Amino acid sequence: MTPAPHSDAILPLSGVRVIDFTQVMLGPCATQMLGDFGADVIKIERPGSGDLSRSFFGGQTEEHQNNVVFGSLNRNKRSVTIDMKSEEGRQAIRSLVETADVVVDNFRADVMKRLDLCFKSLSTINPRIICASGTGFGPKGPYAHKGGQDVLAQALTGVMDKTSDPSVPRSIYPTTLCDYTAGMHLVQGILAALLMREKTGRGQQVDVSLYDSMIAMQMQEAAQWSAHGEVLNWAAMPLTGLFETSDGALVIVGAFKANPLQDICQALGLEDLSPDYPDLPSQREAKPYLHRRFRQVLATNTTDHWLSRLEARDLLCAPVRDLGTALDDPQTAINGMLVTIQTRHHGNVRFVGSPVHLSDAPLRIRHAPPGLGEHTDAVMDELRSFPAMRGSAS
Repeated sequence: MTPAPHSDAILPLSGVRVIDFTQVMLGPCATQMLGDFGADVIKIERPGSGDLSRSFFGGQTEEHQNNVVFGSLNRNKRSVTIDMKSEEGRQAIRSLVETADVVVDNFRADVMKRLDLCFKSLSTINPRIICASGTGFGPKGPYAHKGGQDVLAQALTGVMDKTSDPSVPRSIYPTTLCDYTAGMHLVQGILAALLMREKTGRGQQVDVSLYDSMIAMQMQEAAQWSAHGEVLNWAAMPLTGLFETSDGALVIVGAFKANPLQDICQALGLEDLSPDYPDLPSQREAKPYLHRRFRQVLATNTTDHWLSRLEARDLLCAPVRDLGTALDDPQTAINGMLVTIQTRHHGNVRFVGSPVHLSDAPLRIRHAPPGLGEHTDAVMDELRSFPAMRGSAS
């Protein structure tokens, strides 16, 4: 494996070089985690425009190209601009692959094959290379060449069909659930392939898709449907819900206790209610009525008041907060989930850190989010100094 430049830390992936063709969310969140673990991530971008995230907010000024949304997914990477349509550019990529361990993309199926950068082609250059692809729907099948996108995966896999109650309209989940989940699966696949290469000496192809990740996320629901033809919907459980208070909202999860309805009713002063609904079937049938009574009571006082009473009964509950409040919570700071990075155009910005905490390898910011092509000359100079190493990455 090639030494990772500009790092004096011993990190889990120190010495692993990643050639990163990814853009937007699925791929970049995966390669950023590899970079956080110490890999030398070389981000290949189109001259002039780069990653599509660079143009999300309009304009092609340097400030627009280095917006904080792009920055949130691209720390600990080096940016190299290469025109892959030119023979010189393709040769530069092939030379980089000779010194690399992993090539990652999130293009549509067969794009890397058309670029002559698929595993079959690259393994002739470097038999130890691992090629990892994140697609919308997988490399084969009726949807293989369909454009992959988070919302489409939510719709096609049944995720969007579920609501907490039949009266609640279906909606798009507003955070990139599919992209992030598939990105983390891509990291798992790459790490597993690196471990297997230590045993076999050979690289392999790793495939992950938005579609598969969302099917996998519903493993419990799928088992229940397959075995019994029944819909399992955790959000629709009879004693679980979101309720408005006099100054906000809270959620209650009435589960994992011997008699949660009794405890909820005692917390809300509705003791006369619980004996009428002693078991789950009766509570399911009475859910509209129970929730209506809960709403009437909870609206009479503050969120903090009700949380105190509910928690005194050891019930699962929490306030419904906005993101800004969550970011400012002491728990977020204690968990090390925010890192401040000096950016070229936006000053010091708080970015989300890594959710994986290693006691012997804390997160280090070795590279701020890169400007477009910022490291092209440095990487090409390194490449020219590595001719004896090509084809012998270990």
